[in-house]
Amino acid sequence: MKPKVFVALSGGVDSSVAAFLLKKSGYDVSGVFMRFWQDSRLKRENPCCSPEAERRARILAQKLKISFSIFDLRKEFKKAVVDYFLCQTKLGLTPNPCVVCNQEIKFGLFLDKALKMRADFIATGHYVRIVRQQSYVSLFKAKDREKDQSYFLWRLNQEQLSRIIFPIGDYTKDEVRKLAQKFGLPTAKAKESQNLCFLASDTTQFLSRHLKMKPGQIVDARGKVIGRHQSLGFYTLGQRGGIGPGLFPKEQSQGPYFVLKKDLKKNVLVVTKNENDLLSQEFRVSDVNFVLGNAEHKLPLRVMVKIRSRQKETPAMLYPVLNLVKHNKPERIDQFLVKLVRPERAVTPGQSAVFYQGQELLGGGVIL
Repeated sequence: MKPKVFVALSGGVDSSVAAFLLKKSGYDVSGVFMRFWQDSRLKRENPCCSPEAERRARILAQKLKISFSIFDLRKEFKKAVVDYFLCQTKLGLTPNPCVVCNQEIKFGLFLDKALKMRADFIATGHYVRIVRQQSYVSLFKAKDREKDQSYFLWRLNQEQLSRIIFPIGDYTKDEVRKLAQKFGLPTAKAKESQNLCFLASDTTQFLSRHLKMKPGQIVDARGKVIGRHQSLGFYTLGQRGGIGPGLFPKEQSQGPYFVLKKDLKKNVLVVTKNENDLLSQEFRVSDVNFVLGNAEHKLPLRVMVKIRSRQKETPAMLYPVLNLVKHNKPERIDQFLVKLVRPERAVTPGQSAVFYQGQELLGGGVIL
């Protein structure tokens, strides 16, 4: 009996080729289109789950002669992803909703629903490689380094990974498009979708509609008041654009200024003209997850760390920070201290710090 796999079809070329490769390999393939939440006040559709994307996914399923289903996950997506994004932003952080979406929705809820419908696996068009050993599953960077999406998958665990297939991890984007054209897939020329699909506009406009505006003071690194900000959620560490003319009096407008810190208690935005002020050589992370399990690594651990998805890794040491109870006995590891070999610019609270050894994804955590 053929193993049954549910493929997440987004109407794009990557998921289309993933479905094609699985069927070619002998799997019993079913296509699933997921509907996510979008702001009802916007006329523009979310590119990832628009009626046009659904139409392309449905045509592809007909082309491949596979069954096709729609999972309406709008309510769950709003609660798990959008509300998280808004809540963290309100706290003065810069969250990464794509990481949460992968954990809770694409490889959480989608997987649960598929298994209840007697699927053996789920599959997506993510650019990442999976390696199955006898007793565990590892994640590795994709063949295409420019398209690699491992950074966004650090929260996945062994139970999830044992049921996931990533068919295009061993292909480059060019190779995927050529396969789509070669086999006449209707999505061969489909455009790329943006990462934060639910915004469907720029971040500032979205936050203006969903968060209460709370203007406050802008101060320099010495504490001198030099202007007014619109609301702290509009800014992120290291930001240069959007904090200049119009927010400062004319005599203070000479820049450039960079966001150095957000003081939520005082509702103050701290800026600097000296970009070196943004450099950090150590920071802490919480909510740490290791793909192979937290007990599989000897600490301290030498790693390569990424603090942004498009950034090159930096060598670092990872040290446990113990939560102590009575008699100074360690109860558990609450946080990890990341010590970088060289300083990095704008280490941003709320973003993901992701750990690698060579091409293997070890895990990650949320920057404090």
